[in-house]
Amino acid sequence: MRKNYFTLKRFGSDELIISKSRFIAHCGRVETEAEAIDFINKIKKENHSATHNCSAYVIGEHDQIQKANDDGEPSGTAGVPMLEVLKKQHLKDTVVVVTRYFGGTKLGAGGLVRAYGKSTTIGIDAAVVVERRLHSLMKVAVDYTWLGKIENMIRSSSYILDKIDYTDGVDFYIFVPEEDEMKFTNWIIEMTNGQSKIQLDQQQFLEFDRQ
Repeated sequence: MRKNYFTLKRFGSDELIISKSRFIAHCGRVETEAEAIDFINKIKKENHSATHNCSAYVIGEHDQIQKANDDGEPSGTAGVPMLEVLKKQHLKDTVVVVTRYFGGTKLGAGGLVRAYGKSTTIGIDAAVVVERRLHSLMKVAVDYTWLGKIENMIRSSSYILDKIDYTDGVDFYIFVPEEDEMKFTNWIIEMTNGQSKIQLDQQQFLEFDRQ
């Protein structure tokens, strides 16, 4: 199971004009190749009068699915440069379509490579890159006498307090980076002099904007 990786936060779109041609980038997060194809087809349908709808996507924990399509542009001048931008930014589960409305001036192979690469970059920026980090949601059960101390210590730490349940005792639910699970457990045991019950509730990804 993957632990930490980069992908897109949401759908994003932006455009630029080069020599009177409009290049409109549409970027999104997908989890399967079928979702990527649906995304591409949707953009193509919405921009059916465009000269080209070039696309690229990368999917899978190990980037095992990678596709690029020039959609009528000279071979290697659109889809591949777009795919290279995704790979250089270490993005996973990401699809991009760059729609071109031809403005009457040919850009040449080098100009097309730059145009499609730059369009992909601004589309990614609009969609916002996030890092998904695998966290363990730890449940810490203690007596009410520990409530104030533990809550204060957790809130002043780098760990993320999800919620507190008040029953016969107090149950804290805290998000801990998966690799820090043992360190966290030892910290709680020391803090409570062993008077706590600690267990893994579940694991899930949390998202953080890329710095």
